[in-house]
Amino acid sequence: MSAGRLVLVVGPSGAGKDTLIALARDACKDDPAIVFPRRVVTRPPSPFEDHDSFTGEEFVRAEREGRFALSWEAHGHRYGIPIGIEEDLRAGRTVVCNVSRAIVGAAARRWPVTIVFVTAPPEVLAARLASRSRTSDGLALDRLNRTADLDAGICPDLVIENVGAPEEGAGKLLAAIRDQSDLRDFHAELLF
Repeated sequence: MSAGRLVLVVGPSGAGKDTLIALARDACKDDPAIVFPRRVVTRPPSPFEDHDSFTGEEFVRAEREGRFALSWEAHGHRYGIPIGIEEDLRAGRTVVCNVSRAIVGAAARRWPVTIVFVTAPPEVLAARLASRSRTSDGLALDRLNRTADLDAGICPDLVIENVGAPEEGAGKLLAAIRDQSDLRDFHAELLF
């Protein structure tokens, strides 16, 4: 089978990446050619993010054992994408991951990637972060200020301004996942 493709969903905190991914995952649940691996995060479970939780020690041990295809640090936590995605990619599957913009370059040097940048106006991001009340990630203002630094150098294949109904943004993400050629003219209502 041909090599697969990695769809990297990136963007600032509060943009709604996990919401769009959850809707796209549900739409793809019967398609074995599309996989959505669970991230590993050194943070307790949260209703805002679907991930597996590791302690800092567990994460370091897993990283040392080579159990992550990708790993990074952000907001005082460690994040990892399980090594199993390498087999999925070799098998020709499309793998969809929420990752830090800081590791896009490293991922693109290893695999074919599609970069989907999810964003929203600063006031929307701030309101969403405030509604989470997740203090373990540091100050919301610090997270918002981090955005400009990380956005430099990112050349996304698709930008989703996530301010409307979540289904609209998820439809655009789904078009990128399914590699539909004309992403700009795609209408979400055709999928949902």
